Amino acid sequence: MNYGIREAFAAFRRAPLLTGLAAGMVGLALFVVGLFGLVTHNLQVALGQIESRVEVVAYLIDDAAAVDIEDAVRQLRDQPEVARVVFVSKDSAMARAQRDLRDFREVFSGLEVNPLPASLEVSLNEGNRSPESVELLASIAGALDIVEDVEFGREWVDRLDTLRRLAGVSSLALGLAFAMVAALIIGTALRIAIFARKDEIYVMRLVGARDGFIRKPFLLEGFMTGLAGGVLAVVLTAVAHRVVSRFLFRIDWLPVWWVVGGLLAGAFLGGLASAHAVRRHLREVT
Repeated sequence: MNYGIREAFAAFRRAPLLTGLAAGMVGLALFVVGLFGLVTHNLQVALGQIESRVEVVAYLIDDAAAVDIEDAVRQLRDQPEVARVVFVSKDSAMARAQRDLRDFREVFSGLEVNPLPASLEVSLNEGNRSPESVELLASIAGALDIVEDVEFGREWVDRLDTLRRLAGVSSLALGLAFAMVAALIIGTALRIAIFARKDEIYVMRLVGARDGFIRKPFLLEGFMTGLAGGVLAVVLTAVAHRVVSRFLFRIDWLPVWWVVGGLLAGAFLGGLASAHAVRRHLREVT
């Protein structure tokens, strides 16, 4: 292993331009994947923020007793999908309307009787905001004796679910396509680097070196080149993230495990491409 590491570093010193070119091509290929990852992650964040506003609102009858309201709140809180239940009194509903609907503030102020009903606002846990979960909770709330009507924006919830599914399928398809293109570019770059050293492989084979002994430094070189390209891709992606956040609009950085996965993917693809190229040249000199 010491020999393989020494030879891998020696290869970088002998042909820094070629090695740097290979690492640069790997980095640019993974940079494209990194940009797509930024878009995908921030789309998921945006959809998650919108989805967090999904709630079921149960409007109560005017003569609902306090005991019945407490019982209804307890029943709804016991549901596994429910994160929070907030009771909104008639006075609170009026105060909200006057605050949010400024154009109708004078109209509300002139009313002698508050026409707005009290309500229970039910928020759902993350992961339980699908149309099926929302409809189930709405049916449970609607079955309560003190509930007069239930609203949850059925069309809006369905559209949000459709958008999330579409985004997931599109992200998977485009992500696989970009990953395949990156793998091809990485493979081509490292094959060129190893092809330039085919005479070295030929000489080592002639003096009786075993295939495993010959492959080792090239595999390590491929891993190191791929890892260097991965680091370059992370740096370029971070620069793009900073530029967009500073001059256009704020976006979130990638999760740490995405970054680590990108670095490992670069190293793995580099080693895989090197293994394929070395095996090909070993067959030629057999």
